[in-house]
Amino acid sequence: MGQGNTTAYLSNEGRYTIFRFGDKQLKFIAPYSLEYYIHVKEWDAGYIVVDTKYVHDDNPIEEYIDLCPILDDLLMDKDSFLQPILNVEVEND
Repeated sequence: MGQGNTTAYLSNEGRYTIFRFGDKQLKFIAPYSLEYYIHVKEWDAGYIVVDTKYVHDDNPIEEYIDLCPILDDLLMDKDSFLQPILNVEVEND
């Protein structure tokens, strides 16, 4: 499945994106027409490049997610949260 305690997981649930690492889970609003995440292309300490599938397009669309502003809004120490994450994988049902 992944690399254990160094892998985080990205998924979506209804209109929300879920980012899960260890016992922490971030849940934030996803674009309205997102069907699912296909695969993570790049992880850079809080910045994710991911291929997505949207309702309005049969082709994958590259999307960008920046977790740093979300962590700041939650008053989380982003450096200590993000530092141990070496890999991010898509987790679909």
